[in-house]
Amino acid sequence: MKRYIYLLCLLLLSLTATATEDISARLQALPGISDVQPLESEAYQQKYVMYIDQQTDPRHPEAGTFRQRVILCHVGLDRPTVIVTEGYFAEYALRPAYQDELSRLFNANVICVEYRFFGKSYPEPCNWDYLTVENSLYDLHHVNQTFRRLYQGKWLATGISKGGQTTMFYRTFFPDDVDVSVPYVAPLNKSLEDGRHEPFIAKQVSTAANRQHVQDFQLEVLKRKARLMPLFRKHCQEKGYTFRVPIEEIYDYVVLEYSFAVWQWGTPMDKIPNADASDEALFKSLIDQCEPDYFSEQTIYTSFNIQAARELGYYGYDTKPFKKYLTIKSAKDYMHRVMLQDEFKDLKFDKTLYKKTRKFLKKNDPSMIYIYGGIDPWGASGVAGLKFLRKKKNLKVFVLPEGSHSTRISSFPEPQRTEIINTIKQWIQ
Repeated sequence: MKRYIYLLCLLLLSLTATATEDISARLQALPGISDVQPLESEAYQQKYVMYIDQQTDPRHPEAGTFRQRVILCHVGLDRPTVIVTEGYFAEYALRPAYQDELSRLFNANVICVEYRFFGKSYPEPCNWDYLTVENSLYDLHHVNQTFRRLYQGKWLATGISKGGQTTMFYRTFFPDDVDVSVPYVAPLNKSLEDGRHEPFIAKQVSTAANRQHVQDFQLEVLKRKARLMPLFRKHCQEKGYTFRVPIEEIYDYVVLEYSFAVWQWGTPMDKIPNADASDEALFKSLIDQCEPDYFSEQTIYTSFNIQAARELGYYGYDTKPFKKYLTIKSAKDYMHRVMLQDEFKDLKFDKTLYKKTRKFLKKNDPSMIYIYGGIDPWGASGVAGLKFLRKKKNLKVFVLPEGSHSTRISSFPEPQRTEIINTIKQWIQ
């Protein structure tokens, strides 16, 4: 009996090893795939990081190629596959504990694709002309077509924030690549300073009392600017931050950013000091919410800032309640002045992407589920306000009333959570 159990264990180990060998060998055999390396995982039996060759400009092959980082979490060749349309870096997916929500809910494979011009996915030499949303979508299409040689079942696309935007744009440009799209907290901005975020923060988010509490904090740190500036200056010097405008102006922008950050991440009101708090308490809260590197020359988000100015859009600041205490005369066009290098000062926003996406959503009814948090300012420029979506059978929008930018399917109470899960389940059966 013991010998039988021993032989059975050997057989199981052999089958496991063979399965691992098989998927690794198959990955290495895919065209354009290189440097396949195994990763530790607490959630998946097999996990790998690799690179895929991409055209720098799909419309002009003479522009050359670059290598894009991809992380694969393997469940089974017969299982659905989730392509994570990351909008930034993909380092987080390397962690052993990483598990995508859709993958967990539907026992699906994961292919996480790092966005071009981020992390390990930079073309050499770096020509910013090739950093376009359309080019990034051709990246995803090529990943999809390559990995379909292995995973021939249902495909889902998902992403968060800028990644959620990418999920939405991917469905617009390549509607047949995936069966289901789930963009999380994805804005659809119509201009560089969209204009919908400021009134949302001033008049709509949460309650009047909570909005006033946040504004009172901002006013107080502006009133105490002379006293808090030495702390602010010391902090920036210790961190090694440098800026394109005087540091007194950066202080103003950090204060203006504070309210957006508070609502974006759902900061509890009791974590925001009252106006009579100490200088140290006010300063700590300010920095905890808005690290000044966001506006610094050392920011890691240069690639995003370029895309925001060019075609993704962004938000503006309402300076009216604070005008008396501000050093800056106006916050208009602050992206160009504060957050972009001189070579990008003349970038003009192009509404083509916004128009194309809106038109696609209006004329089609793809299997899509949008997830938003009700207090997240990004939702102000999301698709929930598009009235024509109410007539759609398949395209659905779910808003969690008190949800922040961290809202996920698991954040919803019953029966909404089960409704979302069952809807997707029906689509991928």
